Amino acid sequence: MQNVHSPTPLKLAFVFGTRPEAIKLAVPILRAKYDSRFQPIVISTGQHREMMRPILEFFGIQPHFDLDLMKPGQSLNDFVANAMLRLREAWQTNRPDIVCIQGDTATCAAGALAAFFEKIPLAHIEAGLRTNDLYSPFPEEYNRRLVSLSAKWNFAPTEKAKHALLREHALESSVIVTGNTGIDALLAVRDRLKSDASASLRFGELFSEVVNAKASGKKIVLVTTHRRESFGEPLRETLSALRELASRSDVHVVFPVHRNPAVLEAVRDVLGENPKGVTLLEPLDYVPFVWMMDQSSLILTDSGGIQEEAPSLGKPVLILREKTERPEAVEAGTAKLVGTSKDKILTEAYRLLDSEEARAQMTASKNPFGDGRATKRILDALSDL
Repeated sequence: MQNVHSPTPLKLAFVFGTRPEAIKLAVPILRAKYDSRFQPIVISTGQHREMMRPILEFFGIQPHFDLDLMKPGQSLNDFVANAMLRLREAWQTNRPDIVCIQGDTATCAAGALAAFFEKIPLAHIEAGLRTNDLYSPFPEEYNRRLVSLSAKWNFAPTEKAKHALLREHALESSVIVTGNTGIDALLAVRDRLKSDASASLRFGELFSEVVNAKASGKKIVLVTTHRRESFGEPLRETLSALRELASRSDVHVVFPVHRNPAVLEAVRDVLGENPKGVTLLEPLDYVPFVWMMDQSSLILTDSGGIQEEAPSLGKPVLILREKTERPEAVEAGTAKLVGTSKDKILTEAYRLLDSEEARAQMTASKNPFGDGRATKRILDALSDL
């Protein structure tokens, strides 16, 4: 009888460096680890090393290579150049069959260039997002266009992202609509929190001021802002809106403050050290942030990932940007662009806080970014190699 051998597992090198990348690659890495078709090689550039640690621990992921590239005062040029050199060294030790990168960061760009120069096929997860303005957001819009030039697989989260790639002459056979792996991660975390009463109790004790405010009938407004293009007067306008919003007797603002000095200085100048009606927090790890999103009535953010995640939790989103590379959320009605104008932020926030009908219209819409099955679609496509 002839022996039948299983195919040699495909070596998938997952390259990440920031917290959003770690979140969105966590489920693909874990599924690949327990899938006989694949052998994952996990590489961290360390771009957000400390911020990534809790999410890697939560999912039980240990990088095979930690490049530890961050240095004080390092420029983007220095980081990308060093990342490319170190990735090449790692792949000379253990050459992958496919390099998998996610999103639009400096790590993503470096991974794409390094893979191209080594002639290793590239898979881009969350491909096709566009604002059509190279400087908004900066440098992310340039990075994701760069990656698309050499990707063999473009895993687009939505049909709109697919059509953006086709307009740029990507091969139609290379573009596969999968949904967003961030939704896979969000649902995995939400389900674990629901089944773990001790976690909810722990977060309730840790954020007692928020729990008490909600128990007294106040609506929790969760805020994040960190984009470079918002620094200066746009950020101060946003913070002025928060100060006025927090003056309402039925509102409590929760604001995890980004550590960037430009953000810290503006918060100190506009809101002060202990603003009334506002809980200022250190940046939250991913799992407690998911818990905090679940407590909120309204989210104000300039983050791309939150625009995708909040609809799966039934939370309306006001986007603190003039443009978004995720227009699907706006078109579906789950999010609205308000920019950084104080008056516009307040008008839209009051409408959602005061009108149950307005809230229902936004929260009833289906999340356009995924159903929690993006990882399966991606791994099935890669296995066809």
